[in-house]
Amino acid sequence: MTDNSIPVDFNSRDALSHFKECLRLEVINRNGEKKFSWFKVFHRVLFSYKKRFYFWWRLANYMNQTPSRRYQKWARKINANLRCKYGADISIEAQIGEGMKLNHYVGIVIRSECKIGKNANIRQNTTIGRKTSNDVIGMTVIGDNVDIGAHSCIIGDINIGHNVTIGAMTFVNKDVPDNSIIYNTVTSVIKSK
Repeated sequence: MTDNSIPVDFNSRDALSHFKECLRLEVINRNGEKKFSWFKVFHRVLFSYKKRFYFWWRLANYMNQTPSRRYQKWARKINANLRCKYGADISIEAQIGEGMKLNHYVGIVIRSECKIGKNANIRQNTTIGRKTSNDVIGMTVIGDNVDIGAHSCIIGDINIGHNVTIGAMTFVNKDVPDNSIIYNTVTSVIKSK
């Protein structure tokens, strides 16, 4: 479960191939397109507002992994602009596998101590990360093919398995095994007629 084939140490060839695969799946992603093309990437970025976020965030994430302080500074500026424009606060230090899908960008917060596998589907107003800024650094690890509902909160040093569905408005602070469905069953009546 912990091996999500995400490059941890910077190796320019591995990082570039991961970057291109992410762009192929998240930006081009048309009719099962198998080949990578910079022309197709730039065409989709130019004409699709939603695809621009994926391109710029992946570029900033790639640049932040390089040893160059100049690239890291540019990466932080790109990420700050994305936060302002899209309302999503996704750390460029987070490790997110290819095939990420964000249905609505507003209110998504993913901290740097996160490792998310392939084909993650994350909806609006979702928080993934530490409990407080004073916490001892731990890693939130999320497996492949995880679907996270709107207004969910995944907090702490936990592991979430592969093929997990997390329902809307669910608070998760414990480990979740593979092939599970988690949802919040608490509903309350505010006022009855």
